[in-house]
Amino acid sequence: MDMINVKVNGITVSVPKGATILEAARRAGVEIPTLCFMKEKNEIGACRICVVEATGARGLVTACVYPCTDGMEIKTNTEKVRAARRTTLELILSTHDKNCLSCVRSTNCELQKLCLEYGVDSHAFEGFKPHYEIDYSAPHLVRDNNKCILCRRCVAACREQYVSVIGANNRGIDTCIGQAFDMPLNETPCISCGQCTVVCPTGALVERDDTDKVWAALADPAKHVVVQTAPSIRATLGECFGMEIGTNVEGKMVAALRRLGFEKVFDTDTAADFTIVEEATELLERVKDGGVLPMITSCSPGWVKFCEYYYPDMLPHLSSCKSPQQMGGALIKTYWADKMGYNPEDIFVVSIMPCTAKKFEVGRDDMSAAGEGIADVDVALTTRELSRMIMRAGIKFTALPDEEFDAPLGADTGAAVIFGATGGVMEAALRTANDVLTGRDNESVEFHEVRGTAGIKEASYDIAGKTIKVCVASGAAAAKVVMDKIASGKADWTFVEIMGCPGGCVNGGGQPIQPQYVRDTVDLKSVRAKALYDQDREMPLRKSHKNPVVTEVYANYFGGGYGCERAHHALHTSYVARKRYIK
Repeated sequence: MDMINVKVNGITVSVPKGATILEAARRAGVEIPTLCFMKEKNEIGACRICVVEATGARGLVTACVYPCTDGMEIKTNTEKVRAARRTTLELILSTHDKNCLSCVRSTNCELQKLCLEYGVDSHAFEGFKPHYEIDYSAPHLVRDNNKCILCRRCVAACREQYVSVIGANNRGIDTCIGQAFDMPLNETPCISCGQCTVVCPTGALVERDDTDKVWAALADPAKHVVVQTAPSIRATLGECFGMEIGTNVEGKMVAALRRLGFEKVFDTDTAADFTIVEEATELLERVKDGGVLPMITSCSPGWVKFCEYYYPDMLPHLSSCKSPQQMGGALIKTYWADKMGYNPEDIFVVSIMPCTAKKFEVGRDDMSAAGEGIADVDVALTTRELSRMIMRAGIKFTALPDEEFDAPLGADTGAAVIFGATGGVMEAALRTANDVLTGRDNESVEFHEVRGTAGIKEASYDIAGKTIKVCVASGAAAAKVVMDKIASGKADWTFVEIMGCPGGCVNGGGQPIQPQYVRDTVDLKSVRAKALYDQDREMPLRKSHKNPVVTEVYANYFGGGYGCERAHHALHTSYVARKRYIK
């Protein structure tokens, strides 16, 4: 690789030929502020916050796109640079809704942080200020274009997810971000993944806040309010309280939920173990009976919605298993309700999920194991919403003791824990499939080949004389590549895992928001996933069919083996072909 030398604020650094000034500054330990930049995704130089002085340039240049030249001297903090950045911030604020006290992104807003750093207030420019109606149409997020700064990060995130349902509308001073023909978001083929919310630098795109529903339920003495937490939450919640990325806070999370007033704190990992045994049973039945192959996982509601919109003819490939969230709710309102002698109608199930698409999923049809009109899950909250509830309650999260989940739906295995990372569902399924097909317990079997942080991975395994070819994909763009290959008849896979978000649930649209410079320089997906795999390695049980709760429920409640009629009624669902646009 050809290298060149440049000076950043007098410090000499070597960078690859073609590197930008922003890259050179980071090598020198200098962070140049940005608002629109997303590494390899949105390098457009639009916001002008990253301007610097550089030799050979006629004026200030945008560091995120301007290439370095050998011997270039770069100055990132001169009075001229600071003045330009202040003016840009003042212009942005002139059309910005500045109700910061009531904004959910207050104290975690990149615009607010820069204004504080540069001493910018809201009174420098007054004049034209458009007013936009807030879009509340979608069940998973809210768009407030009054807080939009036209950075187009959300557009880039949506494009990376292939769906591209949002973009820039109109021109000039009337430019705004929206849908084609100004349609409400819920009338577009949005897959509810929420990737736009984690990259938005302000409060223009946020998850729909359902915490008031939970507070109300907790205050209702007639309700048995229980909560379940997804596998990945333990690896991310700590970030909301200033803890190091990748810290496993399972014990403190349970303690916090108990202090919020939930009657029981259950683990969605238990339901994930049920997902594996039902999914593995379904797969083996398809292989034996000549069913539709490859079978594709159905754990990710964003992916399921993507398939329903973009590949409706291929819905028979989807496993009929509900997601772990919905299986958890179904088990609570059937098995646990029966065990406690509770009326399912009096149970209020809250799920803490990494994914905004889970908010859409709770309202799907065919998600009512306990009877018509009784939803498996009543409210799905994101990691961010839970953190706000903990803060509002005055709970000192980092000072909490470590506590354990409640029985009976608190027992889990390592196979369930790794559901939160791409490849985890596949590895969990193969661990169980190995035992089923070989007829013996082989604890040494590992399937690391299918792990990854993004994109597509393939692997082939010989188990009991049978060759099982598998594929793992994460992110809707990768899903499209996989689905096109299956549709073309060129795929020879038996089993496919697809997650709607790049990297899986650890990178879901409801996870803690990190500043873009962190997202550009830290592989969040890998660091968070490591926490889950580390826990998996330390667990005494690492295969789903070894979970004692699974054994007990099938023996004494479902009254049959995996896939029996009663289990199928409670734990399986159906799908619907969706029109991309509603006329």
